[in-house]
Amino acid sequence: MIEILIHGRGGQGGVKASLSLASAAAKAGKYVQSFPEFGVERRGAPVKAFTRISDKPIAERSKIYNPDHVVVMDPTLMHAVDITAGLKEGGWIIINSDKSPELFEELAKKFKVATVNATKIALDNKLGSAAAPIVNTAILGAVIKVLKVADIESLAKAIKEFVPVKSEANIKAAKESFNSVKYNEEA
Repeated sequence: MIEILIHGRGGQGGVKASLSLASAAAKAGKYVQSFPEFGVERRGAPVKAFTRISDKPIAERSKIYNPDHVVVMDPTLMHAVDITAGLKEGGWIIINSDKSPELFEELAKKFKVATVNATKIALDNKLGSAAAPIVNTAILGAVIKVLKVADIESLAKAIKEFVPVKSEANIKAAKESFNSVKYNEEA
């Protein structure tokens, strides 16, 4: 079983990202779970969403305390919350950043790092506004490329299902992210 923790901010689409990721994996024949954890429910507040993906039925029903991988939708969260809390050594941290993965030296000592400029991709596809880009689908392309939990066509179908507004722009953003994510495939 693979357990993924998505860190985002209210309004970025973290919950929809988790649902879409789970749906894409289900369309690829996997068993899945997806659920959010909210604190103060307001735009901009830190939000967590959890996704489990398995080849077997999932009996676990608790939140994820020790994720295999972490997705960071807003890089400012790296200074606001401990994104590595409970993360298994050697797990992937997929970060929405215009920086190269090599620049995250401290994280790379214990974890594998991938980066994608999901903010630019979202803005280029007119997803959200300059002040509040909606990066959920843009980062999901990177997630499925790095973690290999689904294929891009399954993700496109899931996006149509869970993100019906501007679905073609969202699919385009996911594909751009899939093709532009930076990571060491040997890691």
